Amino acid sequence: MDFLLPEAQQKYEQALAQLEERSIIKRIWEHDHTVWDPDPAEITNRLGWLDISEVMKGSLSRMYAFRDSLRNDGYQRVVLLGMGGSSLAPDVFRRTFGVRDGFPVLEVLDTTHPNAIHAVSSNLDYQKTAFIVATKSGTTVETLSLFRYFYNRLGSVVSEDEIGEHFIAITDPGSPLVGIAETHNFREIFINDPDIGGRYSALSFFGLVPAAIIGVDLERLLEEASRARSSSRLDSEPGENHAAQLGTILGVCEKMGRDKLTFLMSEKVAPLGDWVEQLIAESTGKKGKGILPVVGEPIGEPGVYGPDRIFIHVRWWDDPSLDSFVSSLTAAGHPVVRFEVEDLASLGGLFYLWEMATAVAGFWLGINPFDQPNVESAKNRAKEMVAAYREQGELPAEDAAFVSEHLALYYDAPGGSERDGANGGDDLASVLRTFIRSGAEDGYLSIQAYLPPSAEVTRQLRDIQGRVRDGTGAATTVGYGPRFLHSTGQLHKGDAGKGLFLQLTDEKKASLEIPDKAGSPSSSITFNTLIDAQAMGDRRALVDAGRSVIRIHIMDDLFSAFDTIREAI
Repeated sequence: MDFLLPEAQQKYEQALAQLEERSIIKRIWEHDHTVWDPDPAEITNRLGWLDISEVMKGSLSRMYAFRDSLRNDGYQRVVLLGMGGSSLAPDVFRRTFGVRDGFPVLEVLDTTHPNAIHAVSSNLDYQKTAFIVATKSGTTVETLSLFRYFYNRLGSVVSEDEIGEHFIAITDPGSPLVGIAETHNFREIFINDPDIGGRYSALSFFGLVPAAIIGVDLERLLEEASRARSSSRLDSEPGENHAAQLGTILGVCEKMGRDKLTFLMSEKVAPLGDWVEQLIAESTGKKGKGILPVVGEPIGEPGVYGPDRIFIHVRWWDDPSLDSFVSSLTAAGHPVVRFEVEDLASLGGLFYLWEMATAVAGFWLGINPFDQPNVESAKNRAKEMVAAYREQGELPAEDAAFVSEHLALYYDAPGGSERDGANGGDDLASVLRTFIRSGAEDGYLSIQAYLPPSAEVTRQLRDIQGRVRDGTGAATTVGYGPRFLHSTGQLHKGDAGKGLFLQLTDEKKASLEIPDKAGSPSSSITFNTLIDAQAMGDRRALVDAGRSVIRIHIMDDLFSAFDTIREAI
């Protein structure tokens, strides 16, 4: 790791000295909750990640034996059902390491969009497919809904006493999923250390079991994590402790108003950005503070980036593609932190380094980096929407501020008004332009896509992301719903209220029922209703928190709608 901190170097050096004077690193390793908060709640029982890289070495033989049993029994595909911390690290492994010959293909399903679920479910050879049900709490509604759906799909192609052999659970001790797994005779149950929060679980069973399945060398991965762990213990010389350095840089830059942590990633290691996004956003976005990770934003001219940016360049060792651009950023006075990666096994060390750096950054921000107090607000609002649906047979109606042939626009403003903020014209272009330019000078726009994830949809969203940034100068992020509710959703509601929110919803082509119980044909709700309730619930939670939201509902072809939105911007 190396870095250039124009205008911040002196403050960084002073802060690093304070870190040593106050023995912050030593106190973290002593599990001293007062580093972050006088109250030990959700701190003293959330520090298991500090030692997990060493603990997991004792489970290597079990994970390898499990992997081999799948291969020997002819499983060719494994679908992981999870959200947030249960799915993001496996997705990093899947996208960076790929698949070794002779090992199962891993697919990560972390959406409730029925089109996406149907696309996966209709292309599986169920006899040769296993499913990992991964949830720390054992109550995650998306994960359990997907489990029940696929359990019933399996029941149509294999005998009842064989279904459980296709399922694996990863969860905390005593969670409801343990009982479900035992009742349905799951093939394996991996009980994780309960003292690890979901977003800090990459090096636990949640990340390593899926990695083992696709043939990742876990010994090398944990070896790199152990090296990072050893470095992160250096308290008398924090200048040699990369995690302490990085966490202090993040804290110092946030205090200077550089709170938009923008990632520039070599393609080889780009998937890591999605995992870091959750870690930083969910850990720091609270008490009116927050560091906004900006991942995947298209490259722009140096002049489009404001004084609220700090850049992280993660460079694959032989990839010079971003070097000249990064040099132009430092020449323009932006702080840049640079990592060079020579081996994919280094991901183990990067996971650990970012976890410790986030803990240190939490100290500088004066917040608890291990809780997520605002995540429940969207969940509770979504539950209200589902309850209303079950009582009335439909979700609460909403009035559109503007309707065209292909799109409908809805505006939600703090205080309960659905229309007042949609001033600026009577057509989509003028309304949307007025909205996205109404943010604070140091604000951001979050594009929240409750759409079926795909490479082409992502490409289109990235293009819109770059156009908004170029037109406004504001940092712009993209997240798929409901996945982002388990990551950046905390920051959206817990930070200083700098965000504007553009929510995209669509008409679903597929209609999939969610079984009320695994193995039962009865169903009282569909995935269509669930994702609509989640989108509506999050909108209302954002408005409750004083945020402004525009929803564009796409009534037909997605890509025609993207063209219309591009033209409007």
